Amino acid sequence: MDLGIRGKSALVCGASKGLGQACAISLAREGVNVTIVARTKAGLDETAAAIAALPGATKANVVVCDLNTAEGRAAALAACPNPDILINNNGGPPPGDFRTFTREDWIKALDGNMLTPIEMIKAVVDGMSARGWGRIVNITSGAVKAPLDVLALSNGARSGLTGFVAGVARAVAKTGVTINNLLPGAIDTGRMRAIIEAQGKARGVSAEESTKARLAGIPAGRLGNPAEFGETCAFLCSMQAAYMTGQNVLLDGGSYPGTF
Repeated sequence: MDLGIRGKSALVCGASKGLGQACAISLAREGVNVTIVARTKAGLDETAAAIAALPGATKANVVVCDLNTAEGRAAALAACPNPDILINNNGGPPPGDFRTFTREDWIKALDGNMLTPIEMIKAVVDGMSARGWGRIVNITSGAVKAPLDVLALSNGARSGLTGFVAGVARAVAKTGVTINNLLPGAIDTGRMRAIIEAQGKARGVSAEESTKARLAGIPAGRLGNPAEFGETCAFLCSMQAAYMTGQNVLLDGGSYPGTF
């Protein structure tokens, strides 16, 4: 299916690895001109090489910066000042016992997983509205719907972003701009492996045993593939998804047990 976004421009945050990298590759495969942003040049170069290997894809624009700083956000927006598509993604805060987290830990989590995405939305949404088209996808977490006790920092910060998006998505819906959240469950990334290991450590079991227990709780019987996540992100950015906004789209292999 042609998603109808060839020639559009996208600013993809946290694109050096994992889910952000997968989203950048999927968008580039659709003919989108991608600007990829992260703190790690080596990872960005890997993403750019994967994009360059795609048939008909344009060269990725690489920006090494820290989006959690005003200077970093300015550098990213200078490289892609009027994106048609924004993919908000940032490294998640560490897992652990909430009793051990300091105020500084909470502020850092809020900066990275709530306030920085909001600043990026604020920087681009009015331009999208003026042009009559735009797509914003925020990569959050399945823990927004089904919180995990070891992810207290993430649960709080990402839920704050979710509440913000619920309002602003509806405020700009008439202008042709959609804003949705994409919620990964157990996708096979380095961060997910670390979370599973932390869960095992909290229960006093090995990483292998913790992985087996996690897989047993996934009806699909496996971890998700980052490429599957990237393709879902590309669809949310498509012309076909124009009537879908303010939603929390969960990719978790059926793990979430609720009806709604």
